[in-house]
Amino acid sequence: MSSLSVLVITKNEEQNIDNCLSSVAWADELVVVDSQSTDRTGELAKKYTDNVIVTEWLGYAATKNLALQHCQSEWILWIDADERVSPESRREIEQLLASDPSENGFEIPRKAYFLGRWIAHCGWYPGYVLRLFRRSKGKFNDKQVHEGVDLEGERGQLQEPLLHFTDPDLEHYMLKFNRYTSLAADELYHKGRRAGVFSILFRPLHMFLKMYILRRGFLDGAQGFMLCLLSSGYVAMKYAKLWEKFERVNK
Repeated sequence: MSSLSVLVITKNEEQNIDNCLSSVAWADELVVVDSQSTDRTGELAKKYTDNVIVTEWLGYAATKNLALQHCQSEWILWIDADERVSPESRREIEQLLASDPSENGFEIPRKAYFLGRWIAHCGWYPGYVLRLFRRSKGKFNDKQVHEGVDLEGERGQLQEPLLHFTDPDLEHYMLKFNRYTSLAADELYHKGRRAGVFSILFRPLHMFLKMYILRRGFLDGAQGFMLCLLSSGYVAMKYAKLWEKFERVNK
């Protein structure tokens, strides 16, 4: 069977890293790049691997590409600290690698646990993301937020989902909210995008209706409603920050 390295980047993830790494301890190699955590993340990670690299924060893509440089296996699986690989997903990955697939990468669905409920709709599931790829055929792109892998060659899809323990409470969600909306606004600005009243008012409404009605978020109960509402707020803040940035730069 082809060898597998698992790549994880961290920053103050002591609440997640133990469960994350224990779910992939079966891999040939674990590589953790830690951005100078001030909690026990590094200490806990060293229970599973000696490959714990400490660095300043370089941005999502650059930090993952640094981790990629330290990987030695033919295949790479990258997961976030708040994700887990289930036993079923492990079996599917091991069977795939044993079969010597012709594809160079595979998209994996994610199943998110949000405010105490598994989200099955809202456009969040299955939410395929390229997570498994040949080391020689992929690298992380330079998007500031929601970065992904640029892959050479064909890709396939797996069936068993990664388990994503995304937001246990609203406080956790809001701690990420400000950082991610700022990064998203910066990315839009550098692409030459602009925002006005229309974007700030109607894009959030469109997002809510798409997630809650068209993608049946109403079937996910109160958590589905909250997710759709918060996602529309994310869009509003992203475009409000884009508007603010343009106004400030052009004064």
